[in-house]
Amino acid sequence: MDWKSKRIRTILEAALAEDKATHDVTTALTIDPKLRASATIIAKQPCIVSGLGCIPLFLDTFAKMSTKPVGRFEVISHPEIFDGVKVKKGQTLAVIRHNAAAILSCERVILNLMQRMSGIATLTNEFVKSVSSTKTKVLDTRKTIPGLRALDKYAVSCGGGVNHRLDLQDGILIKNNHISLGGGLPTVLEKALKGRKAGQTVQVEVRSQAELDQAIAGGAESILLDNMTPSEVKKAVKQIRASLPTVPIEASGNMSLKIVRAYALAGVDFVSVGALTHSAVAVDLSMRITADLY
Repeated sequence: MDWKSKRIRTILEAALAEDKATHDVTTALTIDPKLRASATIIAKQPCIVSGLGCIPLFLDTFAKMSTKPVGRFEVISHPEIFDGVKVKKGQTLAVIRHNAAAILSCERVILNLMQRMSGIATLTNEFVKSVSSTKTKVLDTRKTIPGLRALDKYAVSCGGGVNHRLDLQDGILIKNNHISLGGGLPTVLEKALKGRKAGQTVQVEVRSQAELDQAIAGGAESILLDNMTPSEVKKAVKQIRASLPTVPIEASGNMSLKIVRAYALAGVDFVSVGALTHSAVAVDLSMRITADLY
């Protein structure tokens, strides 16, 4: 993750602006502006960590947005604690040493983001473990919170998952609505193969035996088996491998931890799981802040 990229800075600036972090009236009225403090971020449950890199960037962004100088800051974490690592309940993730008012004003946005990202990473890791010892990789989808996609997908990678396309220009995926509106699968597949740019792979979503036959006959370069049962997927994989042995095969459709391994054992290369980003539960993190006495 390039934490200093323009895309990421825009996300963090928007989060601070939404919370009016530089106009924190409670802190302004109650805290000595010269007071310095140490804030310890603690995991209150076992989890996979994600988002540590956002802490210094949040603080740096806050300083640039603030009309008052907030001074230097320091973020310290143990060498063994980094994004993608599993931690236990009670473990310290990082310690922030900074102006007390700045810490208080950034506390909520830092925790909100890290809790969400660590929740995504933790859920992703559960899916990855569920398909262990198979060749199947766990993919994310575009079912992300608007504005947070880059961070959501980074969190998936922290959990051991693989990122699918980032946006609509990142790859060609012919879905059911393209097929119904574009004149049928053979027609839209032919158009995509002829019109795509060099290096672009044409993936086709199929929902029936008829569509699968058409995708294979039309030369689809990647096939997504949508909302099929594990037994249907197993049969489809056998058919695809007989005609297109190197074509990547993906399964999707309401994937859960209870059923994902059955799809992996059916022989697919990938399972795409929307729940990684649309249904992950935020993990419980806390920030304990104490005044520095010196």
